[in-house]
Amino acid sequence: MIVETADAGDRLPALLAALTSAAVEGLVRELLISGGGPPALLAALREETGAELVPDLTAAVKAARSDRLLVLPATIRLKSGWLEALGRHLRGGGGDALVVGEGGLFGDKPVGLLIGRAPAAAVASPDLKRLRRRLTRGAARLT
Repeated sequence: MIVETADAGDRLPALLAALTSAAVEGLVRELLISGGGPPALLAALREETGAELVPDLTAAVKAARSDRLLVLPATIRLKSGWLEALGRHLRGGGGDALVVGEGGLFGDKPVGLLIGRAPAAAVASPDLKRLRRRLTRGAARLT
């Protein structure tokens, strides 16, 4: 799993707490935090979670060990039932998917991605918006 902070590092603790159940279920085996944030907070989170810190999404995609990546923005608030929806999707074949969160301004909900590592690595200078545009046409929506 990759969490992209994009200057929202202060939102990481809440997201990481929500991801604990995914780690317990075995759906999250590694955590990469990309994009920076408050150094003291990142150091504490790294120690508590075992996360690896990487400078950007390109480095995170390269460092990831899994063939399937769950890439979430730090700003996402996961909906209740997201873990069950992800588990069903993965058991059903697990193609590309959008993980739609709660909140957002003017109906623009934060979205994460479930994507293949190889296609993500082929995108030059990836960011969440670019990956979403290039890799998730026809992707399932996990809400």
